[in-house]
Amino acid sequence: MGEPRARSGTTRGGWGRWETGTGVLAVVGLLDSLYLAWIKLTNNTTACAGIGDCDAVNNSRYAEVAGIPIALIGVAGFLAILAALAAERRWPPAAWTLRLGIFGVALAGALYSAYLTYIEVAVLFAVCPFCVLSAVCMVGILILSVLRLRAAEDAEA
Repeated sequence: MGEPRARSGTTRGGWGRWETGTGVLAVVGLLDSLYLAWIKLTNNTTACAGIGDCDAVNNSRYAEVAGIPIALIGVAGFLAILAALAAERRWPPAAWTLRLGIFGVALAGALYSAYLTYIEVAVLFAVCPFCVLSAVCMVGILILSVLRLRAAEDAEA
């Protein structure tokens, strides 16, 4: 019949669908951000296949903050989320704090992604599908982090 599920969607002693979803989204976002960072740092051309104008976005003044490529900030954010997930699994007493950390990183990432999406559409008039993918991953992680926090609160009640 399988293991009983806790209200958070996890099985006892294992990862549940929300943790798995968070991990998958973080890995996809990390790979996407690594690709964009590589493109930016090596001055290569992106493989957008006519879907958008990645180069216009990645070469704009909005693609860096204080000389640091935005994609590298994305790499750091997705790595932080993956590290927190791994730490949560290895150190259960800190699970609540680590879940809050994931929520904080995802919230900051989603808000900044929303700002950058606005810049793409309203200022640059160019959209980068890889940037959109990163934003979707971060928003997905944010939603899952809220669900995980709510489930943890419900389990304690």
